[in-house]
Parts: sequence; C-alpha cells; structure tokens
Amino acid sequence: MNKFGSELTPREKELLKIRRDSDTKAAELVKMEKMLQQTKNLLDKKTESMEDLEEKVRSSRRYRRNSLHHTQMLESQMKTVKGELVGTLDHLQELRNVLRRSQQKAEERKVAMEKLAAGLR
Repeated sequence: MNKFGSELTPREKELLKIRRDSDTKAAELVKMEKMLQQTKNLLDKKTESMEDLEEKVRSSRRYRRNSLHHTQMLESQMKTVKGELVGTLDHLQELRNVLRRSQQKAEERKVAMEKLAAGLR
C-alpha cells in the first residue's frame, strides 16, 4: 500500500490475494487436521471395539468347547449309571424271585407242620 491509502498497486493486490488464500488454506488445513484427528480417534475406538469382540468370540468358543466336553462327560457318566441301574434292577428282580420262592416254601412248610400237629392230637 502507498502512504496515502490510495489504491493498491497490482503487486500489493497480488500479495493481499496470496495472504487471503494462504489464510484460507491454513484454516482449511486446521479443519482437515481436526477431521483427521477425529477420524483417527474413531478408528482407534472401532479397533478397540473389534478387539473386544474378537476376545468375546474366542471366549465363547472356549466356553462352547468346555461345555461340549462337559456334556460328553455327563452323557458318558449317565450311560454308566444307566447300565448300573439295569444291573441293579436285574439283581433286585432275582432277589424278589428268591424271596417269593422262600416265602412259598416257608408257607408250604407251615402248612405241613400244621398238618403234622393236627395229626398228633
């Protein structure tokens, strides 16, 4: 600018335009840096969330494997107990049959003894 505030020279106009453009570009750069930082923060949060989800998936898979193993173990134990119950039931039926035969023989002996006692009178 000249000393008296008159019109600007073409060079001064060009410098003023460059300053304005530079200020505009600087402001845009600040906005872009801010957006970049926000995007980076969002990416960090998403990455952390993804890592948390991956750990949950791994934990769920471990739990499922452990549950499957536990289920298989319980099913095996159940088969063993079922086999033992069948054996016990068979044994109880045999004992019941023996008891019936013993009771029947005892009843027959009682009747025979009563006949003998009646004959001795």
